[in-house]
Amino acid sequence: MIDTLKKIVVVTGHYGSGKTNFTAALAMRLAEAGKKVTVVDFDLVNPYFRTADFADAFAQKGITLCAPEFANTNVDIPSIRFDLGGLAAQDGMLLIDVGGDDDGAVALGRYAHILNGYAETGELDMLAVLSFRRYLTRTAEEAMHYLQGIERASRMKLTGLVNNTNLGPETTTQMIEESMPQALKLSELCDLPLLCTTAPDHLSKPDTGTCPLMQIPVLVQLPWVQV
Repeated sequence: MIDTLKKIVVVTGHYGSGKTNFTAALAMRLAEAGKKVTVVDFDLVNPYFRTADFADAFAQKGITLCAPEFANTNVDIPSIRFDLGGLAAQDGMLLIDVGGDDDGAVALGRYAHILNGYAETGELDMLAVLSFRRYLTRTAEEAMHYLQGIERASRMKLTGLVNNTNLGPETTTQMIEESMPQALKLSELCDLPLLCTTAPDHLSKPDTGTCPLMQIPVLVQLPWVQV
């Protein structure tokens, strides 16, 4: 999958879909493959799960992180003061982790005039990370309605799907396998490629048929779970 991604990758997803964990894992995979990677933490919605949490791990792999001011502090509303257009123009790959649902998509929409220019030249992917075990995305039809709302709010078009079905620490191999019919149906309904299905790397490999499997570490830790 990583060999086919464009220069700019926008990652969106429903609350609890695992998009931030996916973005962080993808950034590390790209860096390990020798890519120059910059990650933009654009999640102004959820104070618990932010790519800013991985600053040290990113630094060890040479990944540049751009996070909102006051991210990971007790300030309720972090502010964006980085130049997204300038970051997009730099060499290397740019990953943008967007806040969940319409709120996050509306914030992204402020930069649609910049990002859509890269989409028109074939330099941008906008991925939807989905879990078919989450509220509002339990079926392909529900997920399609949700994705249409994201596109309207962001004024951008999705280019691919990532099946990241999970229930946090309760995720099982069987659960991922059971999600495949819905993931494939969603791909058909939306006319979007199903780029991969993910699975935590500590589980046995699920059978995903012809869909590529991407095994990733669980990097995001729930703040209320003792580990």
